[in-house]
Amino acid sequence: MKRREFITLLGGAAAAWPLATRAQQLRKLPRIGVLVSGSPRHPFVDAFRRGLHTFGYSEGQNIAVEFRYTEGRSDRAEEFAEELVRLNVDVIVAHFVPAVDAAMEATRTIPIVMAPHGAPLQLGAIDSLARPGGNVTGLSAMDAEIGGKRLQLLCELNPNLSCIAVLATTTTTTRYSGPFVEDLRSAAKGAGIRFEPMLIGGPSELRSAFAAVAKAQAQAVISQPFFDPHHGIIIELAAKYRLAYMSGSRDVVAAGGLVSMAPNYPELYERAAIYVDKILKGAKPADLPVEQPTKFPVQLNLKTAQALGLTVSPSLLAQIDEVIE
Repeated sequence: MKRREFITLLGGAAAAWPLATRAQQLRKLPRIGVLVSGSPRHPFVDAFRRGLHTFGYSEGQNIAVEFRYTEGRSDRAEEFAEELVRLNVDVIVAHFVPAVDAAMEATRTIPIVMAPHGAPLQLGAIDSLARPGGNVTGLSAMDAEIGGKRLQLLCELNPNLSCIAVLATTTTTTRYSGPFVEDLRSAAKGAGIRFEPMLIGGPSELRSAFAAVAKAQAQAVISQPFFDPHHGIIIELAAKYRLAYMSGSRDVVAAGGLVSMAPNYPELYERAAIYVDKILKGAKPADLPVEQPTKFPVQLNLKTAQALGLTVSPSLLAQIDEVIE
């Protein structure tokens, strides 16, 4: 071989080495698949990334993260869950019930982190909180377990409350509506308050649903989280029919809804990284207890309360975490 050819070959090989090394490093990075039950720029993403950074993970350096947004559609959740399985990710982080359901359908071996699930025991995602079993663990939002607390708050806001409605999807749209509605039904029965469930297939039926709620003479409506992205039209309809609109989202209250009570979701999203870290270090999902929130912050829109003719006592105001004026 001529000297010039040898030097050229050597130089080419040297240049290729860093590329080969980088490619090898990328292949070795733990890969996390994330199913987000929403649209891009969902607050879950920033919170989850903060959690990863807490444990020293940095995307592209020592971890790879594949985000997929379902836009709230179960068919897309199923499609993306299967795609993440084909990518052979190390962990699937599933945000909300439809994503958890899709991930469980797609794999029984890849660890799945609920981030969070609204009713994991009621819907059979886990065997128990202490020992989840199978390949699923993570966080429970307890969202289908605080109906009594929500109803008590509405009664304090309106001591004359005699009928509430719940706005929820049909169970064919999302299974979560089952335990969500039944939790509120049980709370209403215990309080001696008439209960009107309005189960609809999607946002296109909101106007007819609210007309039915008004006809039933309900004074308040509690909405399933599925409808939070459509809170603009719901606030409009609640004002039209003079209904106290309760959600599980601070953003809804800030936009004009009356009140919200829910766990601190950004905190739950961030804590999902704890499970990812433990699983990447060898822990088995079946052995990682499911975590539950201990606080359910309340936000109240005082202007909306006044518009509805509600008088908020000083003692109740003192219990509310945030008053929006």
